[in-house]
Amino acid sequence: MPTEIDAWFSGRGWRVRRHQKEMLAASDAGRHALLVADTGAGKTLAGFLPTLAAFTPSRLAGAEPPEGLHTLYVSPLKALAHDVQRNLVTPVEEMGLPIRIETRSGDTPTDRKKRQRTKPPHVLLTTPESLSLLLSYPDSFALFAGLKRVVIDEIHAFATGKRGDLLALALSRLQAIAPDMERAALSATLADPEGFREWLAPFGDVDTVDLVEGEPGAPAEVEILLPQEERVPWGGHAATWAIPQLYEEIKRNRTTLIFTNTRFLAEYVFQNLWTVNEDTLPIGVHHGSLSKEARRKVEGAMARGELRALVATASLDLGIDWGDIDCVVQMGAPKGSSRLLQRIGRANHRLDCPSRAILVPGNRFEFLEATAAKDAVDEGQRDGEDFRPGGLDVLAQHVMACACAAPFDEAALLAEVRSSLAYAWLDAADWDRVLTFVATGGYALKAYDKFRRIVKDADGTWRLTHPEHAARHRLNAGIIVDSEMLEVRFKNGRSLGKVEERFAASLRPGDTFQFAGINLEVERIKDMELTVRASSKAAMIPSYGGQRLPLTTHLADRVRQMLVDRASWARFPDDVREWLEVQDWRSSMPGPGTLLVESFPHAKKHYTVYYTFIGWNANQSLGMLITKRMEDRGLSPLGFNANDYCLAVWSLRPVADPAPLLSPDILQDEFVEWVQNSHLLRRAFREVAVIGGLVERQHPGKRKTGKQVTFSTDLIYDVLRKYEPDHVLLQAAWADARTRMTDIGRLGDLLDRAAGELVHVELDRVSPLAVPVMTLIGREAIPQGSVDDELVLEAETLASAAMRVEGLEPLDQ
Repeated sequence: MPTEIDAWFSGRGWRVRRHQKEMLAASDAGRHALLVADTGAGKTLAGFLPTLAAFTPSRLAGAEPPEGLHTLYVSPLKALAHDVQRNLVTPVEEMGLPIRIETRSGDTPTDRKKRQRTKPPHVLLTTPESLSLLLSYPDSFALFAGLKRVVIDEIHAFATGKRGDLLALALSRLQAIAPDMERAALSATLADPEGFREWLAPFGDVDTVDLVEGEPGAPAEVEILLPQEERVPWGGHAATWAIPQLYEEIKRNRTTLIFTNTRFLAEYVFQNLWTVNEDTLPIGVHHGSLSKEARRKVEGAMARGELRALVATASLDLGIDWGDIDCVVQMGAPKGSSRLLQRIGRANHRLDCPSRAILVPGNRFEFLEATAAKDAVDEGQRDGEDFRPGGLDVLAQHVMACACAAPFDEAALLAEVRSSLAYAWLDAADWDRVLTFVATGGYALKAYDKFRRIVKDADGTWRLTHPEHAARHRLNAGIIVDSEMLEVRFKNGRSLGKVEERFAASLRPGDTFQFAGINLEVERIKDMELTVRASSKAAMIPSYGGQRLPLTTHLADRVRQMLVDRASWARFPDDVREWLEVQDWRSSMPGPGTLLVESFPHAKKHYTVYYTFIGWNANQSLGMLITKRMEDRGLSPLGFNANDYCLAVWSLRPVADPAPLLSPDILQDEFVEWVQNSHLLRRAFREVAVIGGLVERQHPGKRKTGKQVTFSTDLIYDVLRKYEPDHVLLQAAWADARTRMTDIGRLGDLLDRAAGELVHVELDRVSPLAVPVMTLIGREAIPQGSVDDELVLEAETLASAAMRVEGLEPLDQ
């Protein structure tokens, strides 16, 4: 350890922790390293210690400091990169090290981006997308030739998805440019460290990656908030019942960080808190749709300790270091123990000080999920997503980026691509199909000049057909394909952020909506902008069509175990315990090894409820498949609804035997037909077409609207389905539709188990366990949170029937 670093730690009253020393030792030995350590353990500093050490006078020994880019830091969030810059500058300045540190993201000014390529800082903090764009420039070879180190923060947040595919390909390219480059990755919440070691290792050589485990920290203190005078709600997700209690908690603390699972709920919870804010406490809101200026303002206020509370989405749940946060609140279900632990870690952010968190369930199933998550955190159990083969659309984007940088040799690039775990599976046939697509658009599109982007020369190298393709690639490259957004601006030009085009299409001049904590009135809608002014009128909140956070299998299994562990019910509130007891008395419990299916009449219809615990996406898919099979059998299905825990289907005729509806062959027959003819495959194709570069969202000075992009992709989709059904992007879209959009893996596991685990119970009325999903019927198109009062009333009506026991007085529910 350099004496300068030892002295700096001592001067602050700190000690260099074991895992920090091990990360430096791994680097000194020329090895890659994966650090798994609790929040507050100094992970980021551990990742940067080798960089700091390289610039200390004792190691320079009189030599000049190294020039050029030395260390690349990659994070999943722009906010995290800016936070790291703030915290890294302190030790650099206090030790007097000659290190220049800068960030690079979509928010970085164009002139600074250009300068960074010719005169780079020593440390560059960036995201996978910005790194990929850097690699598309001809000067990238000179820029990265002297790169010594890449630090990947919060590796769990993207390694298993398409952003991870893009980063894996970028790492392979960097390793080819700088063969001695060291890789380091950091995380607090890995359920499978060995899997991530394999992902991190170049050429699949996991023996080159050291696993460094951090010193254990103080256990987190987690509690579940319950209504003081009312009951735990039957339905709803916004948990607005907790607002008065939450406000009292905010008044007791210096700073409270409140997490929600969606942007809608962030705005909704903020508005409810502001309504009860009689003391005019400084409370902020933060999510990804707000403008850069609005986000930076809030982040700065938090860093300076000026806010008493901040309501945020996942835009702030990774690694942000704000030491004055007393308490973290999770509004609604946590959906996973690792995600919850990550958010809890934002409180106190010190290894020796327990992080305090409050979980606020929106309904009774969410209470069970919150309890399961709390138990998992208490026991140190983690969960996470499985690794999957890399996407061909991402590979096509990377191939184009490489062509933009310089002509490439086909065999050399294939070897480079295969050196990453995500694409080690890639065979020659798929590789050739990707190259053909990038070169011509594919067989059905090769007659169109616009799709001819690269060509193979006589010497076997591939090059761009025209330099303009490089500019178009850099303008459109990226992995995150959100719904099309419209800018929200005041008349003076100040931007507040963006709302989805789908929401904006419902607005007219004079309409009002709440955004960025302000009531706004629409003055004009033109092109891709909403011009607004502040208003005192009542206003609605924009809804967003983003992906739902999935319930992890680990947490689902814990909830099922809890349902049959009757001894554990004694720790639950009386109303929750009685809910489960009456369910157990009147029907059955859907525990491990049991697929409970209930049938009952209600409101002159026949209902069947399947307790699957496989998440919303998989339950939605199952609903589509079951209703199709019911139609074929003359059962006249009328509709279905789902949550993470169960699926409710209603029909004119009863389901006497649900087993034939759940046979595994449904995935070979109805599933294929449904996906191919549904909007899901078209939606998946739209995303892969944008990622793969087939359809461009932006042209110089102009951006296509969402309708224009959809029209373009639908047109091409129909052509390919007819003339080239094995097109590489149709294959990629099919893979997306099967996994991400329908969660086919969990659905397949359920159907495989169904024959041996199915328990069918026929009832004369709705069961207690079915009440939460029954209250959602007819609410699909209404934003969650806005109908909570109606849900409560409807739930009470259903519950009175479900909880009634003949011969006894109704339970005091």
